[in-house]
Amino acid sequence: MTNHGETTEPFENGDIAAGVSFDGQITPDTPVALRTPAELADALPYLLGYRPEDSMVLVSLLDRGNFGGRARLGIPAGVEDWQAAARQIARGLVIGARRRGSRPDRIVAYVCQEPGPGETGRDVMLRLAPLAQLLRTECGSLDVPVIEALCVSDARFWSYVCPVESCCPPDGTPMGMPGTSAMAAAATYAGIQVRGSLRELRARMQPWETSVALEQEVALDAAGMSLVPRILDDASRAEVAEETLDLAGRIIRRFAEAAPVSGVHPADVRDDALLGHDEAAALILGLQDRTTRDRAAAWMEGDDGAPALRLWRALARRCVGPYREHAAAPLTLAGWVAWSTGDDIEAREALAMALGADPHYLFAQLLHRACNEGLDPESIRRCLRPERDGRTPGKGSPATAPNIPEQKSGSQLPPDASLAVRDATEADQVTPPRRKRRPRSAGPGDTAPGRTAPRNTGPCPQRPQAQTRRPTRSRPTPSGVGKSCHDDGEDG
Repeated sequence: MTNHGETTEPFENGDIAAGVSFDGQITPDTPVALRTPAELADALPYLLGYRPEDSMVLVSLLDRGNFGGRARLGIPAGVEDWQAAARQIARGLVIGARRRGSRPDRIVAYVCQEPGPGETGRDVMLRLAPLAQLLRTECGSLDVPVIEALCVSDARFWSYVCPVESCCPPDGTPMGMPGTSAMAAAATYAGIQVRGSLRELRARMQPWETSVALEQEVALDAAGMSLVPRILDDASRAEVAEETLDLAGRIIRRFAEAAPVSGVHPADVRDDALLGHDEAAALILGLQDRTTRDRAAAWMEGDDGAPALRLWRALARRCVGPYREHAAAPLTLAGWVAWSTGDDIEAREALAMALGADPHYLFAQLLHRACNEGLDPESIRRCLRPERDGRTPGKGSPATAPNIPEQKSGSQLPPDASLAVRDATEADQVTPPRRKRRPRSAGPGDTAPGRTAPRNTGPCPQRPQAQTRRPTRSRPTPSGVGKSCHDDGEDG
């Protein structure tokens, strides 16, 4: 791959043969040969399913040149954190692949960032050159060479490997027109659509920052005064849960019956108009009860899945001002439904954002790890279907929550805990929904837990008794380190 001018050489000198499947991942079907840096740069959004921003990306190649796993990590703002981040993403990709029984043969590295004020794309390329070198060094320390390292910025790309100016000029090479490459043609044929940037995806689940946010905050204050005492009272807690789930069921049906609109933003605006401030406040506070949240997770597929996902997104947008930490519950539900319905990209981002709102939220930790490990969500759906199917006819709420324990943070998951929707320390507890006087600043939702994912499936075990409660705060990590490292699994 170092001699980019020889594009007609056999595979051993640089070709990467790959195929595209419907979900943006690479399979041996429909081979597409990628021989040049331009083709590799153009292929990146199709490999991930979105356009990465402020990201370092590693793409593994298997022994026959097929693409394997992909890993993405946000670029830390501080240069002092680059080495730790490079080590994290390299180890995550290589060790994760070995754990699944395969080993990358080679790696292609990308650093992607748009110019800041007064910068050019070339300035970005030069500034990120040490980071690209760290990625090459860390991968090399794991005995997997980086055969190509590219910088993508300002609609141009640069190679950190190729020394031939006629092939890779110092001022970079313009990216091709979108949709005109061989990879784009194969992706179109396979029905793949690049979903835009991560910023656009996250915007659908980020809290409002408009003047309307103040009205929602007032509604949350009022709802907290009436609901929190009832949630904390054992005699009325179950009653609040039923009210919350009935309301959620009604709104899900309301969303399902709404007239469709074209475009992502208009669709979100329509959903916001269908959800009142008081309704959103009651749902946000009611879902802080883990039992209620677990029961709401049963809206996960079929006719319920799409409108439920829209509702959880809308609720996340309503967690405004000092209530941002409350977004962990609706964001986790959004991540779960997205994963259950086959959208791994939105699932990872929603779950990472949930962990940005509350790093200790164990349900989000476990789902995030399971999704990154490429596990099948069917075992979780099996646990929840009996509860969904047992709901009362005409009611919107699922029946009794599944008796499935969450494990204490840092513990090894038992074989039957493929869905850990309630940790043992909080099984019969509720974290009081409260108004945060000092909102905690959170990043774009890229914190990744380091827990081991559940690997075995089976029937749902009985829930143990509650023991102790976990802390609700953690020390923030350095900027960019510990952000979501997306290991998308190995493909043949």
